Amino acid sequence: QGGGGGPRPPDIEAMLRRGQDRFKSILPGGLGAGRGFVVLLMAAVLMWLGSGVYQVKPGEEGVELLFGKFVQRTGPGLHVWLPEPFGEVLKPNVERTNVINIGFRGSQQDSSGRGAGSRDVPQESLMLTSDQAIIDADFVVQWRIKNAADFLFNIVNQEVTIKVVAESVMREVVGRAPLEGTLTQNRQVVEQHAKELMQKTLDDYGTGVMISDVKLQKVDPPTEVIDAFNDVQRALQDKERQQNEANAYRNDIIPKAKGEAERIIYEARGYKEKAIKDAEGEAKRFISVYDAYAQGKDVTARRLYLERMEDVFRHSQKVIVDQDGDSGGVVPYLPLPELKKREGAK
Repeated sequence: QGGGGGPRPPDIEAMLRRGQDRFKSILPGGLGAGRGFVVLLMAAVLMWLGSGVYQVKPGEEGVELLFGKFVQRTGPGLHVWLPEPFGEVLKPNVERTNVINIGFRGSQQDSSGRGAGSRDVPQESLMLTSDQAIIDADFVVQWRIKNAADFLFNIVNQEVTIKVVAESVMREVVGRAPLEGTLTQNRQVVEQHAKELMQKTLDDYGTGVMISDVKLQKVDPPTEVIDAFNDVQRALQDKERQQNEANAYRNDIIPKAKGEAERIIYEARGYKEKAIKDAEGEAKRFISVYDAYAQGKDVTARRLYLERMEDVFRHSQKVIVDQDGDSGGVVPYLPLPELKKREGAK
């Protein structure tokens, strides 16, 4: 308090002198002594050197730089390197799987691959197939760092480069495939070819990136032509159904026709063999009869006459008439053939 009773400002000079006195008391020999300066310098040097000790966590890879130039890579654990400003250490994560969405934006995805809040990006997803059809193909690229030094220093804007390469490669692969195959059974083939071509392109660029997976999400025609596309698909399905029915009918009728043809051929061959054998037997029989007739013409002629008459009377009704008898030319007749027929009918 001053004489007038009002507050007085603090004495700044007195406060600075008290601070200097306390700092001098800490240092042995006082502030101006050479020993104290050396101790301070050594402490500063030790702290600076200690800043060169660094730790690489699991999943990371250390990249040591000397004056901004890459020197070597280090694995997880404690390491020592020149501190700044001479040395620098970068530690990117090489085990984390990074995801790039192409054709849509949104992280929450449902079972169909599209999130409820996702936004379509048609300038990335509209592609042309080999049969000159337009499709809207959304896909996801998963990638990891396989060489931290190449990843950090060979390319700028790494994620943008990977996205551009993935989009270009997918357009090329889809452009080689027909629409029907891309929409249905060839999706896995498209994904595999795109993954291989992406990896090759990125390796040629020396990006140090490994493509772990490529997944097609939504592959549909553009919204503007979806109704016409559905009509075309229904027509194709009807065409395929009719083709299947025709193939089934062909597969049913052709074997039957071939079997019937084989049966007719075998019957004709059998008839041919039978006719030939019958003709040969008839010829041999005629020759034998002719030989017998040539040796005894009367006997053979009589035998042939009797055999023929026997055949004629075997199948005819017979009435026996005695012209010399006392019954007026009629004799009793016992109908034995009719009795035999009746017995056979019973």
